[in-house]
Amino acid sequence: MLSASTLAAAPTHLLRFLPLALVALVALWLRTHDLARRPMHADEANQAIKVGDLLEHGRYAFDPRDHHGPTLYYAALPIAWARGQTTIASLDETTVRLVPALAGTLSVLLLFALASPLGHWPALAAAALMAVAPASVYYSRYFVQETLLVTFFLAALICAQRWWHTGSPTWIIAAGACAGLMQATKASTPLFAFSALLALLAVTRARPASARLTRDLVLALSSALLVAALFYCSFGAHLTGLRDAIATYTHASGRAATGTSGHEKPWWYYLSLFGWHREGGLLWQQLAFALLAAVGFIVAFAKHQKILRWAALYTLLVVVALSLTPYKTPWHAVHLVPGFAILAVGALATLPFRPLAVGVAGGALFLQINQTNLAVFLRPADARNPYAYVHSSPDVRKIRPLADSALARTPAGTIRVISEEYWPLPWYLRAVPAAAVGYWSSPPADCDGALVIASATHAVAVRARLHGDYHESYLGLRPGFLCVVFTPVTTVP
Repeated sequence: MLSASTLAAAPTHLLRFLPLALVALVALWLRTHDLARRPMHADEANQAIKVGDLLEHGRYAFDPRDHHGPTLYYAALPIAWARGQTTIASLDETTVRLVPALAGTLSVLLLFALASPLGHWPALAAAALMAVAPASVYYSRYFVQETLLVTFFLAALICAQRWWHTGSPTWIIAAGACAGLMQATKASTPLFAFSALLALLAVTRARPASARLTRDLVLALSSALLVAALFYCSFGAHLTGLRDAIATYTHASGRAATGTSGHEKPWWYYLSLFGWHREGGLLWQQLAFALLAAVGFIVAFAKHQKILRWAALYTLLVVVALSLTPYKTPWHAVHLVPGFAILAVGALATLPFRPLAVGVAGGALFLQINQTNLAVFLRPADARNPYAYVHSSPDVRKIRPLADSALARTPAGTIRVISEEYWPLPWYLRAVPAAAVGYWSSPPADCDGALVIASATHAVAVRARLHGDYHESYLGLRPGFLCVVFTPVTTVP
């Protein structure tokens, strides 16, 4: 039976963790509310089609060229099954985006656990800052690997932290499994793993017994390799995926060496996302959050709190590595948020009395929420949104109704997409019978169809190869990329 003292303490414990539950609920709502609001980005669509193939046919083969690891696709399966979706046609945006949304919510709780050595309320403040951070929320609603990578990384750190304090081999095996999940998510895993390890070696002098350390490192490495191998080989169905998992580094280094990916940006790009700038009348700024993190960085070296100093060194290493890499995309900014959040609460903890710290934290949270509302709900696909990177135009949602109308007029007709780039159109045409849709990167000899969608580059050549009368309209695929839609005035066989 529970003692009277235990029963008396229960309400106190509930009240202590009630704010954390509230933070988690806010994080969940921000990440799951109206997930279909934003049109599918080309990268999201490409990956969602892979999920559809896995869901419908049970097949997946890792592709080391411009594709990332398989955890994202496998994680979508139970959500699709739970929502009664078993075919690619029934799959929808909400289902696939729930994967990063749930992972992003979990990462908020994991950050609380990681920051707990700083104290209960600083850990709570760190979790709250991450819960409403614009980059974290935006990419937790984005079907790409980055949010899962952050979540597995935080989980690996917590398991390693528990192993360090308890010496239990269970925790180091769990840490290795989380590291394996990281590697099976994205090939950039070594950057974060080595940065975390170097920062740890720099801030601590204590070492476990060498015999135990060797044994446990072997356990961790074995666990990591096993988990990663299982995913890359499609659980035994595609063994060449193991070779391709290594080959991905060759392709990535080759692309980085040439500097011709089209995603090259100046070294300060990621830091600018946490700064202040106007774009077409819209203000984007995270100065309060960034300033707190900067002060926390200084505090980390003035105090002797290992977790704070570790966060400072780890974040510095990641910022330097990402900044020096020419290839830059905005979703990598999510890797800076956990470190910035811990450093920010390190700054808050130095304020002379609690009400002032709460007031400053509240102000920073308010400003972050405003930015998140603008980026996620008001302007989610706006070209001026720094997180909406080469984003699909809302016009892409017109494709499916156009296709349905065309095939209703001409049931035996073909929808022709003639363009050097056409994603995310296959996603929006996923329910159209495969025999009724064709994709060409250059104009074929016969361009007639029930509906013809051509890039502006190919429109003149396509127009010259059409027979009969067509009505022409325009559709934006993404900023700067226009398509011409040819609709037959009369039925085309």
